Amino acid sequence: MAMMVAMVSAIGVWWLQLPLGMAVLVAAILAPTDPVLASDVKSETGADPDRFGFSLAAEAGLDDGAAFPFVMLGLGLLGLHDLGPGLAGWWSIDLPWATVGGIAIGAALGAASGRLVLYLRIRHGEAVGLDEFLGLGLVARAYGLAQVSLASGFLAVFSAGMALQRVRDHPRPHTRPLPAAAGSAGHAYNKLATHSHHASVTMRDSEQGFNAQLQRRAELTLVLAVGAMLAYAKPLPELLWFVPLTLPVLRPLSVLVATTGERPSLSQQAMVGWFGRRSNCSGSRWRRLLAKRLTEL
Repeated sequence: MAMMVAMVSAIGVWWLQLPLGMAVLVAAILAPTDPVLASDVKSETGADPDRFGFSLAAEAGLDDGAAFPFVMLGLGLLGLHDLGPGLAGWWSIDLPWATVGGIAIGAALGAASGRLVLYLRIRHGEAVGLDEFLGLGLVARAYGLAQVSLASGFLAVFSAGMALQRVRDHPRPHTRPLPAAAGSAGHAYNKLATHSHHASVTMRDSEQGFNAQLQRRAELTLVLAVGAMLAYAKPLPELLWFVPLTLPVLRPLSVLVATTGERPSLSQQAMVGWFGRRSNCSGSRWRRLLAKRLTEL
């Protein structure tokens, strides 16, 4: 992503004749990969972990937050954000603290919230149900605390979700997992949510199901809003060469430079370069099929 910011900024200044601040801001908006598209790539660890699949998914989840310093830099160069004398504020706060602080705040809140909920459920049978409000409340607390602390709210929310998913059960002594339920109904939610062997899995599955539905609705809303605004957008001749240059050329080139020393295969480089294209068509069948085929190479 950093390579993309540098290249797009240079093109914006030299070829599009944009002010430096505007060029950096445009580059910061275009550089992040698409986290929705990268979610189609196998990224879970296991007996045969996919390093490049995991790297791609991690980048897609992190680089929206990692773009925050570049957005602040662009706004500062445009006079809309205080960068301090000699960019001291950007070097000391916007760049290091926004990233490290956002991750630390989110990770601490996510882990603490998950452990507290599991303790209340397993030990006292309380705080059961309404898992979607647990997720929404965690998002609000992580983002709000990060913003007040001048850290990145995006990275705080991302790391909070990752930490919450990784909270594991501590089974109580002399207890056993529930046996497989007979029939299709399965065990009741309350029974699973308060059992020391199944509480964390139940909480994680409930959160992921709600988040998936919320993501689809938010994605649909944004696509419709952007599509409606296109009717009022003025066509620019520069887009005829800027878009093809940015998507099929610069992104694969940034992957080639960023993976120097890793010795990836040509198919792996093609996979990472392709999934860097910003597109919300990841739900289509052919894109999912292509993701699986490229991952298997």
